[in-house]
Amino acid sequence: MRKFNIRKVLDGLTAVSAVASASSAAQQQQAGNRETEIQETLQSEHFQLCKTVRHGFPYQPSALAFDPVQKILAIGTQTGALRLFGRPGVECYCQHDSGAAVIQLQFLINEGALVSALADDTLHLWNLRQKRPAILHSLKFNRERITFCHLPFQSKWLYVGTERGNIHIVNVESFTLSGYVIMWNKAIELSSKSHPGPVVHISDNPMDEGKLLIGFESGTVVLWDLKSKKADYRYTHDEAIHSVAWHHEGKQFICSHSDGTLTIWNVKSPTKPFQTITPHGKQLKDGKKPEPCKPILKVEYKTTRAGEPFIILSGGLSYDTVGRRPCLTVMHGKSTAVLEMDYSIVDFLTLCETPYPNDFQEPYAVVVLLEKDLVLIDLAQNGYPIFENPYPLTIHESPVTCCEYFADCPVDLIPALYSVGARQKRQGYSKKEWPISGGNWGVITQSYSEIIITGHADGSIKFWDASAITLQVLYKLKTAKVFEKSRNKDDRPNTDIVDEDPYAIQIISWCPESRMLCIAGVSAHVIIYRFSKQEVTTEVIPMLEVRLLYEINDVETPDGEQVPPVPTPGTGSNPQSIVPQSHPSTSSSSSDGLRDNVPCLKVKNSPLKQSPGYQIELVIQLVWVSGEPPQQITSLAINSAYGLVVFGNCNGIAMVDYLQKTVLLNLGTIELYGSNDPYRREPRSPRKTRQPSGAGLCDINEGTVVPEDRCKSPTSVKTKSRKFSKMVTNDIDVKDNSFSRSRSSSVTSIDKESREAISALHFCETFTRKADTSPSPCLWVGTTLGTVLVIVLNLPPGGEQRLLQPVIVSPSGTILRLKGAILRMAFLDTTGSLVPPAHETWREHHEDKDEKEKAKKRRPVSVSPSSSQEISENQYAVICSEKQAKVISLPSQNCIYKQNITETSFVLRGDIVSLSNSICLACFCANGHIMTFSLPSLRPLLDVYYLPLTNMRIARTFCFTDNGQALYLVSPTEIQRLTYSQETCENLQEMLGELFTLVETPEAPNRGFFKGLFGGGAQSLDREELFGESASGKASRSLAQHIPGPGGIEGVKGAASGVVGELARARLALDERGQKLGELEEKTAAMLYSADSFSKHAHEMMLKYKDKKWYQF
Repeated sequence: MRKFNIRKVLDGLTAVSAVASASSAAQQQQAGNRETEIQETLQSEHFQLCKTVRHGFPYQPSALAFDPVQKILAIGTQTGALRLFGRPGVECYCQHDSGAAVIQLQFLINEGALVSALADDTLHLWNLRQKRPAILHSLKFNRERITFCHLPFQSKWLYVGTERGNIHIVNVESFTLSGYVIMWNKAIELSSKSHPGPVVHISDNPMDEGKLLIGFESGTVVLWDLKSKKADYRYTHDEAIHSVAWHHEGKQFICSHSDGTLTIWNVKSPTKPFQTITPHGKQLKDGKKPEPCKPILKVEYKTTRAGEPFIILSGGLSYDTVGRRPCLTVMHGKSTAVLEMDYSIVDFLTLCETPYPNDFQEPYAVVVLLEKDLVLIDLAQNGYPIFENPYPLTIHESPVTCCEYFADCPVDLIPALYSVGARQKRQGYSKKEWPISGGNWGVITQSYSEIIITGHADGSIKFWDASAITLQVLYKLKTAKVFEKSRNKDDRPNTDIVDEDPYAIQIISWCPESRMLCIAGVSAHVIIYRFSKQEVTTEVIPMLEVRLLYEINDVETPDGEQVPPVPTPGTGSNPQSIVPQSHPSTSSSSSDGLRDNVPCLKVKNSPLKQSPGYQIELVIQLVWVSGEPPQQITSLAINSAYGLVVFGNCNGIAMVDYLQKTVLLNLGTIELYGSNDPYRREPRSPRKTRQPSGAGLCDINEGTVVPEDRCKSPTSVKTKSRKFSKMVTNDIDVKDNSFSRSRSSSVTSIDKESREAISALHFCETFTRKADTSPSPCLWVGTTLGTVLVIVLNLPPGGEQRLLQPVIVSPSGTILRLKGAILRMAFLDTTGSLVPPAHETWREHHEDKDEKEKAKKRRPVSVSPSSSQEISENQYAVICSEKQAKVISLPSQNCIYKQNITETSFVLRGDIVSLSNSICLACFCANGHIMTFSLPSLRPLLDVYYLPLTNMRIARTFCFTDNGQALYLVSPTEIQRLTYSQETCENLQEMLGELFTLVETPEAPNRGFFKGLFGGGAQSLDREELFGESASGKASRSLAQHIPGPGGIEGVKGAASGVVGELARARLALDERGQKLGELEEKTAAMLYSADSFSKHAHEMMLKYKDKKWYQF
């Protein structure tokens, strides 16, 4: 791409800009006087950037683990992330630096530690006894690939199976390898001529820790005696093994196979399985083998005291069930329940009452980790209902296309949204409490409420309570229900401008005080909603159609006059612009056969029942014009005090009075300038090509990477012929078309020549012209060419007059310029405080007649402080573009402060936010920098390299809000929240929940008198004696490399008092147990001795009296 000297292009474009640049030094001197007037309190020490919490479903999950004593769930992902869940509100996110996939997780049960095994053949020990878990030790295997790990309960020795079929043993205290190795050839000996494959299972016999069951992929299972270092039994099967599970008594185990069968083996009968089951196979009559089924990927075998055992498995469906959803099968006695899932099963775990493997398991629930969901099934209730999931895991229910973040909302807002959202909840959940209940909540230090709004590809909008670093869904609104849905693809209207997701949300504009909501969708539609607590039925949906046209006939602007003001709602500067309030016109083509005057979507013409919550006030649609599809909306604003909504795209701008349901303004962007247009526009190409309209907003795939030449803003590239040019890359255009991908490869930058899109809109009460003596309602319009224009609003009096008299809209002639597309505008008063837009406070719209009479007498409340200011006082406009920020004094329109934010990149998001009782400008650049600037002087306060723009999802969803909060969608399923406030960073440690809590380990199962007497029950094993250095020697140094973890001082302390301490305590407990068992043995021996002496005494007595007759006694 050629580089142009932007300064030369800009230089001398208009007399106004020339004067502005020449007098910049004088303005800066003027600024010196202003600086003394406004005391800025924000300093760089008020700012610090750090991640706070991550919400949502773990993206691409790959592993699952549960601590049955601590009641904590861990999920690992393919990107090396680790998510830990306790009771609702206790969540934690950690990341392995390597980013390698997590293949297995193992808790050190009730010890506040977790072992993770990664696809890059590393093992990591995580300390969970601190609020932000850290790695204490890592072990990197150099010569072998890890395939399976097993850590017995209350043991410090971790068995690690490899792809070569060997088993290594790791000491989890020191994270070093033992010299004891079980080699594959020793394990199988002559039972098989070929290599048995990778290790797919390791577990010790529940009743004898000295016996280790090893499952090889090929179908061979070996019961290994750890003491004698040889195999006791070998079990061979001709089908590959996927998983193995023990019966708690240690006499039987079950294997799942690749042909959809389960084999149950008696430990002492290795020749053939005791039983073979094909859970989903069709039983053939002639006693033949059932037809093979899909592999059973996992099986669990759980026993109960009172009834039959549970066999739970995933997979195993027959091959003829094409299109059937993934299933979890629960076999209990003679009943088999097949539970269908929405997504494929990654893993599942059965939750049991006891952590001891040698006791009756008493299963009560199953955790099923799906590709995009987490499901908990209640095993104790009939029908196996699921538990209602309290975690915010449904962010991605439909792909997120945009989001907005609001802090310090009105106090009654969250309860109001919650009350209407509570009616939307599904029924039929389990009555029991959510079983994952570990950890403790953090201390709430924030007193303000926060709301996140997400817009989705299916047209739905979700409101979330995000207060105090938690997240909970409040209410869901479906915007698509106002439109007729096509039953199938062939039935779809040919007016569609997108292939998929025609209802996808592009922009959200919300006024928290009045609760008015406005959305713009991908099919060039705008819907205005009003909040109500009452249910209504709307007989006819109010709608407007708007023809927004972009035409240039001559090189110069045709007339020298300004755009005339709009005198009445019925007549405008463009007579075609206003379509009567009716449903889409039936004429869908113009005289030359081109599609004309039709909207992209069809509004329902039947009565619409609207539940309490957000209810439709008005639907506005842009229509096709002479075969040209409507362009997607690029900016949107609503104002409840004025009763107006305004939106724009690359064709122009439209303003609608939603109270009177009329179009007030409908202008091409060029017409906004009137005779002040500084750009010489080229005539339009005579050929009519379909404009690119986006392939759907949810096309934000992981692989979408911004090309190298995108480091320049697409809106600031100019040509030497003194005309601005929109450069459109064929893949992604960041500003125009709202990041959507072009559908036509034939569309070139010529088609987009001189297109100037509306990129920012802001309603306010301020000075519109230099000569103004008092502020008045107006609209500030920013464009992608860096121009700011001001439109004056003449509003009728409130009450009934507001509905009868027209709103008069006229241009002010004020034009301001910046480098790059305009992103955000705001206004400050003379003290430097933010002037919020005027708004109405919320009240119930559907009221009684008496209430309506009172309402007519009420005027909308304008909280703009400027209306009460004296004439002599002035205001400051803060304008942020992709390249720079300016503070302009009003009414004089002098630029008093200017800051070039970036030269080589461009700003993606800029917000004027409040922090520590002051305000600042916060910016996120495409080069990954997050910056803040003081206001009004635009002093740099923070500049941190945080995250480069790697995909459009981040660009679309990044937003700042008040009190130092920000967020973006870090993956298609997760929201990452961060703070740029020093105070929040300091309080974060207190606010975070604790994962580890002190819980007593349940007592071991009682062996019973007779088992103690006759030597039954669980056999313990001194693993230290077997695996310690003195017995087994040192492991080969080249086999694995130990890496100390970055656990930090807190981690070391936690480890000292934590894992090792707990293990020592566990050993002590085992010793005590051993002592007690020893005492019991002594008592038993004493009883045996006394029983023996008693029998001897009885025998002597018998001999003494043997020969005497009965009468001799």
